[in-house]
Amino acid sequence: MIKLYNTLTRKKETIKPLNDNLIGLYCCGPTVYWYAHLGNLRAYIFEDVLRRVLEYNGFSVKHVMNYTDVGHLTSDEDSGEDKMEKGAKREGKTAWEIAEFYIKAFENDARALNILEPTFKPRATENIEEQITLIKTLEEKGFTYKIADGIYFNTSKLKDYGKLARLDIEKLKAGARIEMVEGKKNPTDFALWKFSPANSKRQMEWESPWGLGFPGWHIECSAMSQKYLGEQFDIHCGGIDHIPTHHTNEIAQSEAAFGKIPARFWLHSEFLLIDGGKMAKSDENFLTVKTLIDKRFNPLAYRYLTLTAHYRSKLNFTWESLAAAQSALDSLYNFYLRLNENPPQTSLKGGIDSPPLGGVRGDLKNKLNEIKKQFLAALNDDLNTPEALAIVWKLIKDADISDADKKSALLDFDKVLGLGLEKIRKIEIPEEIKQLAKEREEARKNKDWAKADQLRKKIQESGWDIEDTPDGPKIVNR
Repeated sequence: MIKLYNTLTRKKETIKPLNDNLIGLYCCGPTVYWYAHLGNLRAYIFEDVLRRVLEYNGFSVKHVMNYTDVGHLTSDEDSGEDKMEKGAKREGKTAWEIAEFYIKAFENDARALNILEPTFKPRATENIEEQITLIKTLEEKGFTYKIADGIYFNTSKLKDYGKLARLDIEKLKAGARIEMVEGKKNPTDFALWKFSPANSKRQMEWESPWGLGFPGWHIECSAMSQKYLGEQFDIHCGGIDHIPTHHTNEIAQSEAAFGKIPARFWLHSEFLLIDGGKMAKSDENFLTVKTLIDKRFNPLAYRYLTLTAHYRSKLNFTWESLAAAQSALDSLYNFYLRLNENPPQTSLKGGIDSPPLGGVRGDLKNKLNEIKKQFLAALNDDLNTPEALAIVWKLIKDADISDADKKSALLDFDKVLGLGLEKIRKIEIPEEIKQLAKEREEARKNKDWAKADQLRKKIQESGWDIEDTPDGPKIVNR
């Protein structure tokens, strides 16, 4: 029994697949005009944990995540420049080259964070025909109208438009919050197809029944989720910022076209804050996976940090909190390495030095099973990862449970946590590196700084480095 908080109903509900044991999961992917920052990546870690929890419970998951490589304007109100065209101008490349580069960058970041590969990764530009077909359906059903800059969806045709975000439509009609594009009938109406400017040529544009142009941002997700998962599926995910506009408009156009809400469950992750403010793509707080690596943090320390907060809670990022997460992760790794190094001990599954069945062994088996139940219960209660982590440390500190069973349980738990325990190996420092470090320390004692720098450079060229700490020099793998 997995209970998830459904933004649509504002309550926790038990997930029951529409199709036997198969969960259809759609996740809004990145707009690939720039690097994903750590705030963006928090959402993908949450979605990865969700998928892992579903699979941990025995479900199969058909996971679709799109790449927005056209149509996402710099404003949610259907105005401004296409972000892909903006990225192309910034770097002096084509929009197609920008998309290719930042898709690869995103996938590298995802691998560094141990995020599972989606089943399908469709691109908006590869599904233009599907989007045009969906717009034609909406047109035939009377939900569209044409103005100077494109084809728009008429939200007044839906009685319950805005139900996901609980929008106050009357206030919006008064123009309280939304900038109006000239010709729009209602403040909440949104673009399905935008016309190319008459006085300039776009890099990404297509012929359509309404004229040369490109799709709006929202239509791609409705078209691609329907293509890969059907007219209705189980779960749709994204960041909390998707609720008021993007996901609200997805629901509207899908309901208008197919007569049903596209997903039964809508899950959203909260913002990552940096020093109390929202992380955004600006020079002041734009932090990426590369930033972490450059500062010598393991990217999985950031994954660990996100697990310490519930996905529906804001998480404040500081370098101190990341250092604490790195320390906790290192402790977990070191404990696991010691389990590998220690000779086999009593296992509750039987084996070397196993005591007889019953008695003490039975009590310990019950104790281990209770910890496993607690771990599963925490995850199945709306992905309570902070509680799940606490149970991991409870297991580690329990003196009654054998090393063999701790190792087995930790590997099992990591199927969900995704901290990469199965890949942890003790790194042996080569003797020649140790000797170079020793020579460098002698040079430093003799205040021969030029020689010390030369030796450090030689160490770095071999893939290692030295950190000078209060406790003395420390050799680290780069």
